[in-house]
Amino acid sequence: MQTMQSRVWKFGKDIDTDLIIAARYLSTSDPKELAKHVMEDADADFVNKIKEGDIIVAGENFGCGSSREHAPIALKAAGIAAVIAPTFARIFYRNAFNMGLPIFELQDADEIKEGDVLSIDAQEGKIVNKTTNKIYIFKPIPKFMQELISSGGLINFAKNELQAEAKI
Repeated sequence: MQTMQSRVWKFGKDIDTDLIIAARYLSTSDPKELAKHVMEDADADFVNKIKEGDIIVAGENFGCGSSREHAPIALKAAGIAAVIAPTFARIFYRNAFNMGLPIFELQDADEIKEGDVLSIDAQEGKIVNKTTNKIYIFKPIPKFMQELISSGGLINFAKNELQAEAKI
């Protein structure tokens, strides 16, 4: 997983999966369709404001609610490069990695403001706020989970593993 740098969009605490992608859109699993409605109920114009590679910074308990995989799929398909929060709901945490969406637990996430530009080094466990020059340290993502992200998610990781075994 490489270093990423982009602009921040800020949300509060307890952002549930229904706020990430409303239940009324769950009749499809098509990532492109889901991406059109990501965070719509929090900010109706969000999808028109974000750019590929942007980062969401939120309060604690991001991704609470249901166990739907649609939430990380919608975020990733909309171009969100990563989500940073002090804590994540357990099922969202696992679903995010399974779908290839990087997420980072940072206790001081509330200090980061919307519009700040962050540089994230997942291997080092370091976030540099390029706007304020503040450096944040977080527990690096375990190597296996970095491999899931680099592969684009669990399914791609498994396919790559099977192809590697077939070549042996």
